[in-house]
Amino acid sequence: MKALRVVVILAAFVVAALVVYRYVLQPRFQAADTITVYYSEIDGATLVPWKVSLGPDRSRKSVAAYALAQVLVGPPSQVEAIRFPAGTVTRGVTLDGSTLVADLGGTIAGSVGGSFAEAGEFKALVWTMTALPDIKAVQIEIDGRKVATLPGGHLELDQPLARSNF
Repeated sequence: MKALRVVVILAAFVVAALVVYRYVLQPRFQAADTITVYYSEIDGATLVPWKVSLGPDRSRKSVAAYALAQVLVGPPSQVEAIRFPAGTVTRGVTLDGSTLVADLGGTIAGSVGGSFAEAGEFKALVWTMTALPDIKAVQIEIDGRKVATLPGGHLELDQPLARSNF
């Protein structure tokens, strides 16, 4: 009888500890109704934020995938901005701690744009993704693998990019 009481008390303690960890101590992703997406003005230096509404799925990964898709599409067509080449697509998004892995494909794989365009494109991408909670850097992959640079060879992509890279 005494042993049963000890087991019940221990089980209650474990359950209470799990509840406290899950709902009090464990950091949770809280998505707002909008996210901030950045684009580079044609001067290449100025970043402009714009708010984009989120859909009903507010999981960390889906918000990151949506933000990435928005930065690849760019601002409304009437806005002059440095844009990713038409046909650049998101192949996948993976979260690795505070680093987001952005797997891009499509026309970006053969992009030979100049250093000015590459810097503007990826600056907007990195600033957009690192505006999301708990994301500090972005690792770029092209067609599922790390690459040293795009074919133009201007921006090093073999290590994660952070805001400080720009």
